[in-house]
Amino acid sequence: MVSIIAISLRSWFGLSNLVTDDHLDLLGMVLLATGLMTAYGYVFEVFDALYSGDAHELQTLADRLTGVYAWTYWGAIVFNFVPLQALWWRGVRRSGWSLMLISVAVAIGMWLERYMILVTSLYRDFLVSSWSKFTPTFWDWSTYFGTIGLFLVPFLIAIRVIPLISIFETEELLHEEKEETHG
Repeated sequence: MVSIIAISLRSWFGLSNLVTDDHLDLLGMVLLATGLMTAYGYVFEVFDALYSGDAHELQTLADRLTGVYAWTYWGAIVFNFVPLQALWWRGVRRSGWSLMLISVAVAIGMWLERYMILVTSLYRDFLVSSWSKFTPTFWDWSTYFGTIGLFLVPFLIAIRVIPLISIFETEELLHEEKEETHG
Protein backbone atom coordinates (compact mmCIF):
# COMPACT_ATOMS: atom_id res chain seq x y z
CA MET A 1 0.00 0.00 0.00
CA VAL A 2 2.86 2.36 0.79
CA SER A 3 4.40 1.85 -2.64
CA ILE A 4 1.10 2.69 -4.35
CA ILE A 5 0.93 5.94 -2.41
CA ALA A 6 4.62 6.75 -2.94
CA ILE A 7 4.49 6.23 -6.69
CA SER A 8 1.21 8.12 -7.02
CA LEU A 9 2.53 11.08 -5.04
CA ARG A 10 5.76 10.99 -7.03
CA SER A 11 3.92 11.34 -10.35
CA TRP A 12 1.13 13.66 -9.17
CA PHE A 13 3.42 16.20 -7.55
CA GLY A 14 6.36 15.91 -9.95
CA LEU A 15 8.77 14.58 -7.34
CA SER A 16 10.79 12.32 -9.62
CA ASN A 17 13.94 14.33 -8.95
CA LEU A 18 13.51 13.85 -5.17
CA VAL A 19 12.05 10.34 -5.09
CA THR A 20 14.63 8.74 -7.35
CA ASP A 21 14.84 5.35 -9.01
CA ASP A 22 17.11 4.28 -6.15
CA HIS A 23 14.26 4.93 -3.72
CA LEU A 24 11.92 2.86 -5.90
CA ASP A 25 14.54 0.11 -6.02
CA LEU A 26 14.69 0.02 -2.21
CA LEU A 27 10.90 0.07 -2.01
CA GLY A 28 10.77 -2.89 -4.41
CA MET A 29 13.30 -4.82 -2.31
CA VAL A 30 11.26 -4.19 0.85
CA LEU A 31 8.11 -5.34 -0.96
CA LEU A 32 9.88 -8.50 -2.13
CA ALA A 33 11.27 -9.22 1.36
CA THR A 34 7.91 -8.79 3.09
CA GLY A 35 6.24 -10.90 0.41
CA LEU A 36 8.72 -13.68 1.01
CA MET A 37 8.05 -13.47 4.75
CA THR A 38 4.33 -13.79 4.03
CA ALA A 39 5.02 -16.81 1.80
CA TYR A 40 6.97 -18.39 4.64
CA GLY A 41 3.96 -17.86 6.89
CA TYR A 42 1.66 -19.58 4.41
CA VAL A 43 4.01 -22.55 4.01
CA PHE A 44 4.44 -22.85 7.78
CA GLU A 45 0.66 -22.71 8.29
CA VAL A 46 0.23 -25.75 6.04
CA PHE A 47 3.18 -27.53 7.68
CA ASP A 48 1.85 -26.79 11.17
CA ALA A 49 -1.59 -28.17 10.36
CA LEU A 50 -0.14 -31.33 8.84
CA TYR A 51 2.44 -31.83 11.59
CA SER A 52 0.02 -31.32 14.46
CA GLY A 53 -2.49 -33.82 13.11
CA ASP A 54 -5.28 -32.01 14.95
CA ALA A 55 -8.61 -32.86 13.33
CA HIS A 56 -9.89 -29.27 13.48
CA GLU A 57 -6.68 -27.87 11.97
CA LEU A 58 -6.72 -30.46 9.17
CA GLN A 59 -10.38 -29.76 8.44
CA THR A 60 -9.74 -26.01 8.33
CA LEU A 61 -6.79 -26.55 5.99
CA ALA A 62 -8.80 -28.85 3.70
CA ASP A 63 -11.65 -26.36 3.71
CA ARG A 64 -9.34 -23.49 2.77
CA LEU A 65 -7.73 -25.50 -0.03
CA THR A 66 -10.86 -27.05 -1.54
CA GLY A 67 -13.92 -25.66 0.24
CA VAL A 68 -16.58 -23.17 -0.74
CA TYR A 69 -14.25 -20.21 -0.16
CA ALA A 70 -11.13 -21.82 -1.66
CA TRP A 71 -11.11 -19.03 -4.26
CA THR A 72 -10.08 -16.61 -1.51
CA TYR A 73 -7.14 -18.78 -0.45
CA TRP A 74 -5.88 -19.39 -3.98
CA GLY A 75 -6.55 -15.78 -4.93
CA ALA A 76 -4.45 -14.63 -1.98
CA ILE A 77 -1.67 -17.00 -3.02
CA VAL A 78 -1.74 -15.85 -6.66
CA PHE A 79 -2.02 -12.11 -5.99
CA ASN A 80 0.46 -12.06 -3.10
CA PHE A 81 3.24 -14.14 -4.63
CA VAL A 82 3.10 -14.47 -8.42
CA PRO A 83 3.48 -10.75 -9.26
CA LEU A 84 6.21 -10.37 -6.62
CA GLN A 85 8.50 -12.70 -8.55
CA ALA A 86 9.08 -9.92 -11.09
CA LEU A 87 10.81 -7.92 -8.34
CA TRP A 88 13.87 -10.15 -8.59
CA TRP A 89 14.88 -8.02 -11.62
CA ARG A 90 16.32 -4.59 -10.92
CA GLY A 91 14.68 -2.99 -13.96
CA VAL A 92 11.23 -3.93 -12.70
CA ARG A 93 12.01 -2.57 -9.23
CA ARG A 94 13.09 0.77 -10.71
CA SER A 95 10.00 1.15 -12.92
CA GLY A 96 7.29 3.16 -11.19
CA TRP A 97 4.40 1.72 -13.17
CA SER A 98 5.40 -1.91 -12.75
CA LEU A 99 6.00 -1.33 -9.05
CA MET A 100 2.57 0.24 -8.73
CA LEU A 101 0.85 -2.64 -10.59
CA ILE A 102 2.60 -5.18 -8.39
CA SER A 103 1.59 -3.20 -5.30
CA VAL A 104 -2.04 -3.13 -6.41
CA ALA A 105 -1.92 -6.92 -6.93
CA VAL A 106 -0.47 -7.38 -3.44
CA ALA A 107 -3.17 -5.10 -1.95
CA ILE A 108 -5.84 -7.26 -3.63
CA GLY A 109 -4.11 -10.39 -2.30
CA MET A 110 -4.00 -8.96 1.22
CA TRP A 111 -7.70 -8.09 1.04
CA LEU A 112 -8.47 -11.66 -0.09
CA GLU A 113 -6.38 -12.99 2.79
CA ARG A 114 -8.30 -10.93 5.35
CA TYR A 115 -11.59 -11.97 3.76
CA MET A 116 -10.51 -15.64 3.88
CA ILE A 117 -9.53 -15.41 7.55
CA LEU A 118 -12.76 -13.71 8.53
CA VAL A 119 -15.23 -15.69 6.45
CA THR A 120 -13.77 -19.17 6.90
CA SER A 121 -13.83 -18.66 10.64
CA LEU A 122 -17.46 -17.46 10.61
CA TYR A 123 -19.26 -19.77 8.21
CA ARG A 124 -18.06 -23.01 9.83
CA ASP A 125 -18.52 -22.79 13.57
CA PHE A 126 -17.89 -25.58 16.07
CA LEU A 127 -21.63 -26.31 16.02
CA VAL A 128 -22.58 -28.15 12.84
CA SER A 129 -26.11 -26.79 13.12
CA SER A 130 -24.80 -23.22 12.59
CA TRP A 131 -22.94 -24.00 9.35
CA SER A 132 -24.12 -21.82 6.49
CA LYS A 133 -22.79 -19.65 3.72
CA PHE A 134 -21.57 -16.26 4.92
CA THR A 135 -23.70 -13.33 3.79
CA PRO A 136 -22.49 -9.89 4.89
CA THR A 137 -25.01 -7.72 6.70
CA PHE A 138 -25.40 -3.96 6.71
CA TRP A 139 -23.18 -3.81 9.80
CA ASP A 140 -20.46 -5.88 8.16
CA TRP A 141 -20.32 -3.47 5.23
CA SER A 142 -20.52 -0.46 7.54
CA THR A 143 -17.58 -1.72 9.57
CA TYR A 144 -15.60 -2.38 6.39
CA PHE A 145 -16.18 1.08 4.92
CA GLY A 146 -15.73 2.68 8.34
CA THR A 147 -12.25 1.20 8.70
CA ILE A 148 -11.33 2.53 5.26
CA GLY A 149 -12.50 5.98 6.35
CA LEU A 150 -10.72 5.58 9.68
CA PHE A 151 -7.49 5.05 7.74
CA LEU A 152 -8.01 7.68 5.03
CA VAL A 153 -8.96 10.66 7.21
CA PRO A 154 -5.76 10.75 9.32
CA PHE A 155 -3.71 9.81 6.27
CA LEU A 156 -5.09 12.68 4.19
CA ILE A 157 -4.65 15.08 7.11
CA ALA A 158 -1.03 13.92 7.45
CA ILE A 159 -0.42 14.49 3.73
CA ARG A 160 -1.85 17.98 4.08
CA VAL A 161 0.12 18.95 7.20
CA ILE A 162 3.40 17.00 7.11
CA PRO A 163 5.85 17.86 4.31
CA LEU A 164 6.29 15.12 1.71
CA ILE A 165 10.07 15.53 1.46
CA SER A 166 12.30 16.54 4.33
CA ILE A 167 14.04 19.88 4.06
CA PHE A 168 17.39 18.18 4.61
CA GLU A 169 17.00 16.15 1.41
CA THR A 170 15.96 19.17 -0.66
CA GLU A 171 18.85 21.26 0.64
CA GLU A 172 21.25 18.40 -0.06
CA LEU A 173 19.90 18.14 -3.60
CA LEU A 174 20.28 21.91 -4.10
CA HIS A 175 23.85 21.72 -2.78
CA GLU A 176 24.69 18.90 -5.22
CA GLU A 177 23.15 20.84 -8.12
CA LYS A 178 25.21 23.93 -7.21
CA GLU A 179 28.40 21.84 -7.16
CA GLU A 180 27.59 20.41 -10.58
CA THR A 181 26.95 23.83 -12.15
CA HIS A 182 29.96 25.56 -10.52
CA GLY A 183 32.29 22.60 -10.26
